[in-house]
Amino acid sequence: MSDAARASIGARRNPETETAVLDAAAAIIAEEGFARLTIEAVARRARSGKATIYRWWPGRGHLLLALYTRAKSTLSTPDTGSLRGDLELYLAGMIRQWQGDEGTAGLGTLFSLLIAEAQTDETVRAAMQAERESRWLHIDRIVTQARDRGELNPAISVVAAERRIISVMWYLLLTDALPPPEAAPTLVADLMAGLTAG
Repeated sequence: MSDAARASIGARRNPETETAVLDAAAAIIAEEGFARLTIEAVARRARSGKATIYRWWPGRGHLLLALYTRAKSTLSTPDTGSLRGDLELYLAGMIRQWQGDEGTAGLGTLFSLLIAEAQTDETVRAAMQAERESRWLHIDRIVTQARDRGELNPAISVVAAERRIISVMWYLLLTDALPPPEAAPTLVADLMAGLTAG
């Protein structure tokens, strides 16, 4: 495919270009490691112009964010009718995605790299926050559903409940202490203390 075919469409991204670039970035990370991920390497592999890539992804941190967002979109928000049931299903799925299946790399390493990039790049940090507010909404929906059912402790806001859940998951990821997906019920039991009404 020619670079012309993978150029931008006005102010919108060409979907073929986006897929090619993100696939190329994912392949480089998997095959050569994050240290080898550069815009130049991605451009060569995706057969796309560097200017096109820089227009939408100013650096490798933004590519990491796009890769993680693409993968995270495959997770669904459960609705079992209870906060406990929803969290058990969702966190088991998150752990499975972070750890990866046998023979496939998990997204946990990718997300850890993204967090590290955000510590030194303000634009990546801002982009992560924007994604969290507009697209990474699974836990927000789960907690909001619980509130609307009257399950959530009225002394705890939706935002505070979300932060409690997210902070525990990030801590387990960053300290390499993630339990297996089958342990999600035990993890959720610990999280539930104080979250529910009554």
